[in-house]
Amino acid sequence: MIAKSNEARCTSCHAGYGWKGNDFDFTDQTGVDCLVCHEQTGTYKKFPAGAGNPAPREMVFPGNGKTYHPPDWNKVAQSVGRPTRNNCGTCHFFGGGGDGVKHGDLDSSLMKPNKMLDVHMGTDGQNFDCVRCHSTTLHNIAGRVYTTPAYEHRKSLIEDDLASKITCESCHSSSPHKEDAKANDHTDKVACQSCHVPRFARVNPTKMWWDWSQAGKKKNGKPYKVKGELERPEYDTLKGDMKWAKDVVPEYYWYNGSIEHLTVKDVIDPGKDVVINRPVGDKDDIHSRIFPFKVHRGKQPYDKVNKTLVVPHLFPKGPADADAYWKTFDWGKAIAFGMDYTGLPYSGEYDFVETSYVFPITHMVAPKDNVVACKECHAHEGGRLAKLTGFYMPGRDNFRALDTLGWIVVIGALLGVVLHGLGRVFTANGRKEQ
Repeated sequence: MIAKSNEARCTSCHAGYGWKGNDFDFTDQTGVDCLVCHEQTGTYKKFPAGAGNPAPREMVFPGNGKTYHPPDWNKVAQSVGRPTRNNCGTCHFFGGGGDGVKHGDLDSSLMKPNKMLDVHMGTDGQNFDCVRCHSTTLHNIAGRVYTTPAYEHRKSLIEDDLASKITCESCHSSSPHKEDAKANDHTDKVACQSCHVPRFARVNPTKMWWDWSQAGKKKNGKPYKVKGELERPEYDTLKGDMKWAKDVVPEYYWYNGSIEHLTVKDVIDPGKDVVINRPVGDKDDIHSRIFPFKVHRGKQPYDKVNKTLVVPHLFPKGPADADAYWKTFDWGKAIAFGMDYTGLPYSGEYDFVETSYVFPITHMVAPKDNVVACKECHAHEGGRLAKLTGFYMPGRDNFRALDTLGWIVVIGALLGVVLHGLGRVFTANGRKEQ
């Protein structure tokens, strides 16, 4: 919904030609950009504010100062082939306005990773492209987060060689370890990624906090940016305060492959963290597994009276646009315009509320020698799964009565062994005397 009123900028990734307003015709196939996924010259670039179009002539984008050139259409069209990670990564590695902003396990380090970063995509290993797992049928791309997720079936190619290659089980089956390995007992409740992706953002940092309430500050009357230790902006007049991190330990939730989303029509409670999306699943759901997530937190505007999140108009539609926040830095005008544009009610009063948003972690699969150690989860205090409750986990949970009974059994068995041994000693001595 944030794309509303900001289409010309957002649709530089959301594929399509000319999507710059509410009147875009999604049924018109001439608006489909085939080249962004299939050209192989590496020269085909969208103009950042071109509503999905490349630059029609040599143009400079003020946002980054870069010069964009029109494509050599003959070369680009003649290069068409199967999508590579460069095609996919052009958008998916840079979503949200920068390298590694959104996902944490998807950034430019995966363009040419080694197998220590990702055993599947490593150029010195399997060297998989994205489409090796995200297979397609008539351009329907196999993915994770859908109304009917792949996890509901969990078929492996061993069972059905026409199955979509999207879950780990698709290739590795539900018993991926050596026969009789204890780890095979986990696959019905623990996602493979929970052990095999011990940390994300292992090369490039990812954005973990984004506070829009601090946006709008200027130096000497002009917008400015401040970079932090990780060479990423910690402050930007356009976007506010930000925090980045590397080598991040995921957070864990029960997940069956579907995610529920809050909408701008839903009433929120501003007195507590507003969960914009949440994984669907629980320990009693046979389709659910304990799954790793990046949790992106921040502060964003909401309607104080209607208690709903709002849609701000950020990107100027032209030089005369006096309502865009990135032109005037007036939240009141930007929110009023955005809400009117989307046809939603707005009281005219706004404030900021803390929010959270989850991203499933499934890339950056580490080599088998670098997986999560058993004790990192099965720990009495401070383990990775400390926040997941409602079930018994050995090493983490204690039941006094059960523990007491266990010790009684152990001590009783030990006494039995000792008494039996002493009895054998004494009876053996008796036989010798006779």
